Amino acid sequence: MKSKLVPFAALLLAAMPNDLVAQEKGGVINVATIGEPPTLDPMTSTADLVGIVTQHMFETLYTFDKKWSVTPLLAESLPEITADGKTFTVKLRSGIKFQDGTDMDSADVVASLNRWTKLASRGKQAAGFIESITAPDSTTVTIQLKQPYAPLSALLAFNNSAAIIIPSEKQADTMSEFVGTGPYMLKERKADQYIQLVRFDGYQSRSNDSDGYGGARHAYLDEIRFVPVPDANTRIEAAVSGQYDYVDALPVESFDKLKSAAATQPMLLKPFGYPVFVFNTAEGAANNMEVRKAIRQALSMEDMLAAAFGSTDFYALEGNIYPSAFAWSTDAGVEGNYNAADPEGAKAAATAAGYKGEPIRILTSRQYEFHYKMAQVAAEYLKLAGFNVDMQVVDWATLTQRRADKGLWDIYITHSPFLPEPGLIGSLSTSSPGWWDTPARKTAVDTFTAEADPAKRVALWADVQKVIYAEAPFIKIGNFNAVSSISNKLQGVDPAPWPYFWNASIKK
Repeated sequence: MKSKLVPFAALLLAAMPNDLVAQEKGGVINVATIGEPPTLDPMTSTADLVGIVTQHMFETLYTFDKKWSVTPLLAESLPEITADGKTFTVKLRSGIKFQDGTDMDSADVVASLNRWTKLASRGKQAAGFIESITAPDSTTVTIQLKQPYAPLSALLAFNNSAAIIIPSEKQADTMSEFVGTGPYMLKERKADQYIQLVRFDGYQSRSNDSDGYGGARHAYLDEIRFVPVPDANTRIEAAVSGQYDYVDALPVESFDKLKSAAATQPMLLKPFGYPVFVFNTAEGAANNMEVRKAIRQALSMEDMLAAAFGSTDFYALEGNIYPSAFAWSTDAGVEGNYNAADPEGAKAAATAAGYKGEPIRILTSRQYEFHYKMAQVAAEYLKLAGFNVDMQVVDWATLTQRRADKGLWDIYITHSPFLPEPGLIGSLSTSSPGWWDTPARKTAVDTFTAEADPAKRVALWADVQKVIYAEAPFIKIGNFNAVSSISNKLQGVDPAPWPYFWNASIKK
C-alpha cells in the first residue's frame, strides 16, 4: 500500500532548489496565510490553517514521513500492537520538556488523549473504539480497544483535529495557555495582524535525519510570523514583490507570473487534493438523501474545475476519491453519479424527492478563491434545476464556526489533501460537520476500520466509496494542484500539504 502513496518529493513541480550549504541560526520570516485561524487549539478544529500554524507549537505521539508512513515523534517507537489488534502500547521518549519548563510524562499523555477523545472530531471518531487509556508507568501508555481499529496510529499522527500532547494541568476545554513541546512557542497574537512564534530553546529534537514531518526538527529561525492576507490578489502581488518569505494558497493563474518574478519562485504541489461540497445531512433540505443526489445530478464538475483553475495543468476531472497514484484508487460507485451536468433531470428528481423550494444555503469564502468560483458555477446550475439558492460568502474563520451549527447551512465548500489513510477523511465521522450517520455508513466504515490486512482494506475501501456515492454525504469535484511561493532567500523548506518551517533558514 505504501509504495503507491505519492511522496513529498513527487509533489514538487517547480521551486527554487535548496542550496547545499550549512544552515545557520537567526532571522525572522513572514508567512502569508489565507486568513486568521479561528483558534490555536488544534484539537478543536479541522481547519488546515489551524494545523499549519500550531504544528510548530504542539506535537503528537506520531507523525508522517516523506512516504506518508506513520513515524514516531513524541513516542520512542511505533506502537506495539497485540496480535488481536486490541492493545496499543506506546513507549514515550524521555527528556521531553514542555515550553513552561515542566517534564512530559505518561500522565500528560493520558490526560491529553482523554481530552482529544472528548473534544476533537477525530478523537470522537476513535473514542467509540477505545475501552481505556492508562499509564502503567511514567514512560508507557496503553490504549485498550473494544475491537481492532486500523486507522488509530494515523489518527494519532495527524495534525488536523490533532491529538496534541499538553501538560496534564492545562486540560481545560477552552485552551487559554498555549503550551506544547514543539520547536517554536507562542509569543504574541494580534488578531488580524500576526501570530508571532519564537524559538523554544528547550526543544528536544529527534536524532534521526529529517524525513517529511518526521525525524529531526531544527529551529534555525529566531522567529516565524504568520500574517493573515485574506485577499487572493493581494497575496499574489505580495508574493511577486517578495514582501513575504512564503505565501500559501495562491490562485493557480499566478503561476507564470511567479516564474518570472525576481524575488520569489512558485511551488506547485501535484496532485494536492480535491475540492469537496459537504452536505448537512442532519437538518434542512439536504437532510433528504434524494435531494442531495438531485443536487449532485445538476452539477457540472468540469465547468466548476475550469472556472476555479483555468487550465488542465492545474486540475483533473476524476470521480474516484483517490487518484490512480494511490493504492486506494477505485471507481466503485462513480459511474452515473459524477459530472452529470443534468439540471433538467435534477429538477425532476428533486420534485420527486419532495423538494418544495426550500433555500439551499451554500456557505463559502473568497479567501480560497477557487471555492468561491466553484460556488458561483454551482449556483447557476442549481438555479437551472429549480433550486432556491442562497449563497453566503463569509471569511474562512466565520465559515468554520458556522459549519458547526446544524441550523445555518445546507452545503459548505472546502478541500482536502489526499490523506494517507482514508479513515482520516473527516466526513466519515458522525461528529464532523455534515453529521453523516446511517446504517450503511456504519456497516461499511466500521468493517473497513476494523480490518488490519492492507490488501483486504483496499477492497473494503471500495465498499465505503460505493456507499458515499449511494448516499451523497459529500461530493468530490475533482483533483487539483496547489500553488504557493517561496522567497529566493529561504532554504530548507520542503513542499508539503501543510507547510512547515522547522528546518528552514535564511541564506546568509
